[in-house]
Parts: sequence; C-alpha cells; structure tokens
Amino acid sequence: MSDNDERTTDAPTRRDYLKYGGAVAGGGLLAGCSGEGSNTTRAATKSTTRAGTSGSRGSYSVTMSPAGTVEFDQPPESVFTILVHHTDMVVALGHGDALNAMYSPANFEGNYDKLLERLDGVSVDWSDLYDSWNPDKEVLYELDSDLHLTDPAYVSTMDTWDTADVEEVRTAVAPWFGNALSRNHSEPPADWADQYQYYTLWEIFEKVAEVFQERARYDALSNAKAALDSTVASGLPAEDERPRTARVMMSPDLDSIWVFHMDGPGFIRSHTRPFGVDDVFADIPEAETIGLEALAEADPEVVLVENAFARADDWRAQKQNLRDDPVASGISAVKNNRVYPLSARYGGPIMNFFQLEMVAKELYPEQFGAWPDYDGGPYPDFAESEQLFDHQRVADIINGDL
Repeated sequence: MSDNDERTTDAPTRRDYLKYGGAVAGGGLLAGCSGEGSNTTRAATKSTTRAGTSGSRGSYSVTMSPAGTVEFDQPPESVFTILVHHTDMVVALGHGDALNAMYSPANFEGNYDKLLERLDGVSVDWSDLYDSWNPDKEVLYELDSDLHLTDPAYVSTMDTWDTADVEEVRTAVAPWFGNALSRNHSEPPADWADQYQYYTLWEIFEKVAEVFQERARYDALSNAKAALDSTVASGLPAEDERPRTARVMMSPDLDSIWVFHMDGPGFIRSHTRPFGVDDVFADIPEAETIGLEALAEADPEVVLVENAFARADDWRAQKQNLRDDPVASGISAVKNNRVYPLSARYGGPIMNFFQLEMVAKELYPEQFGAWPDYDGGPYPDFAESEQLFDHQRVADIINGDL
C-alpha cells in the first residue's frame, strides 16, 4: 500500500458522478462485508445506452456475497473480469464488447471460439483484453472500468493484493461484484469468512443479469437450460448401466495425470454431476497426481480429459500415446475408444450448455447420440435432431432476438 498512498490521497475518487458508501471496518474488513447488504456501493456508468439493453430505468441495486449491495444508474459499459465464468456471463447477456480484461484470453479463445462457431452471430474480440491474473493495481486505475466483475475475496488472496487494496480500488475506481469460491466451495480468506455465501453457476448468472438489466435474456436462457436439464435427466439409464468413469487432466506424454471429480459441490462439476456415474477416483483428493499404473488399475470404462478440447495437438498426442503405451493400451476406455475431451472446468452458462451436451453424448451415446471421433477443430456441427439444446435459439437469445 505504501507505494500508492500518495496517489490515492491526491487523486479524485473516480469521476465526480461516482458515489460510494462506508469506510473500512474493523480489522481491515471491507465496509460492505460485515453482512450482505449492510453497506451499499454506488456505481455510475457512461450516459450512452447500448442496443439490446433494457435502458436506463433509474437507480437500481443488486446484492450478492461477498461484495454486498451495489447500486447502479444504468448497466456498466466497461467491465473488468478475471475468471472466465464471469466473462462468459457478460457475453451470454449480449455485452461482450464491454469486456476489457480476463484471465489468459489466448487460452480461453481456444475453447470459446470453437463453441461460438455453433452460435451464429456470437463472437468475442479477444485481442485487446488485458490478461488479468494477479492484476497490476495500476492497470485497474488505467482501465477505469465501470465495474470489476470479480470476487473481491478471491482477489484479496492474489500476489501483492490484500483486503486494503481491494477496498482502495472499490472506492477510488469502481465496485467489485462477483463470486468465485462457489466454483469449488473453497474456504474464503479470514477477512471474508463470516459473510461468504456459495451459489450455483446459474444463481450467479441471475445476479449478473440483474446488473446488466437483462432479465429477459436471462429468463430465456434459463428456460433453455431447464429444457436441457430435463432432456438429460429423462434420458439417463439405470444406475447399474452407467459407465465407470475417470475425469483427469494429463500431459501428452502421459507422465503427469491429475485427478478431478465427477460429483461434489461447486460449479466446476455442473457439467458432470448430473450424469450420476461411478467415479473411479472419487476417494482420491481433487487435483492429486497419479501415475499411469494407477489409471490402469482403476480400469475406467470412460476417460474424460480436461482441457483436451482446446488443445488439439496435445489431444492427438495423448490419444496416440495411450494406444501405443503397453500399460495404457490395456485400459478398457482405451481399448474401446472411449477416451473423450472436455473443455474448461471454469466456464459460464455458454460453456455449461455445450459441455452438458458433450458429456451426455460421451457417456451415453445410445441415449443421446454419439460424440464423434473428435480430432480438433470447431465443436461438432450436430444436426438439429441430434442437438440436446437448440443451438440457434440460444444464439438468438444472446443476439437479442427474444
């Protein structure tokens, strides 16, 4: 904080029209964190209203843990994000051009461009987005965003950041509003522990939709998601007919294999939890490293490989090495060609739609249609009769045709 004290003291606290309430509470805790809604932060945005928004309706407020209640004059037009589930939500609500930052744009471009290929008219310009992992606080001042759509408790744990830095940016630049620890129900940092609340992915999305005054878009997407959930639930086979499955991430040379769970709390499992499979590594801690021998001993009937969808070269090498390795080639999933790609664990609603469809076809081809022998490239172009959700309808909603 010492490097920034002079600037913070001398500089105006945002534009004249930005107002904020409260001061730092005891112990360095944000004023807005002593209880959800106990403090209100006010965010103002530029006067121009974008096409497709519901327009200015006067002041409104939205409340979500851990940031508390934030008041808006109209939807934000310049938005800072870090984790991709928030970025995805902004795009899904038709405000992708408001984004100015996210974590690893080049990496997630590889995931999302392959999905957006199947949503006509939906695209993201990744080229100018600031890579916001462990963000430089000076850059947040330079970006001068209308909203930091990012979990303040999560940011406070990053390198060079603490709760006091989070409070400084909240009052001097723009509010925080986001929730990240719900992804894995991680323990919040001590300053935020008393008021932290966990949400589902779509509960967070609903709050973000309120921020952007896009209730109609959210409702339409939520209805499409409910239809997809119903299709999946009604098509599941009996429990004794479900495959023994491993969800892993692996290096192309197979020297490193990390375990991830199919079931359990948090939205990083929202696209695998509904399928009720027997997870062969359910008793191994999340993200623990295992050897190829352990995978062979578990002998899963299906292997789902994290991040393989975006990295086509790695995916091709992994598949070939599994076939060629004398240990791996004996695994049931490898022998029966049932090793499949997954995309990103941390996606938002757009990713959720596609990954639910993807996993349904990978696990239960007889019920939902087969996932093709994917070897890279865009998401498969399924015929309408093979789609588990209406791709064109989702694209229309994002594009504002409700």
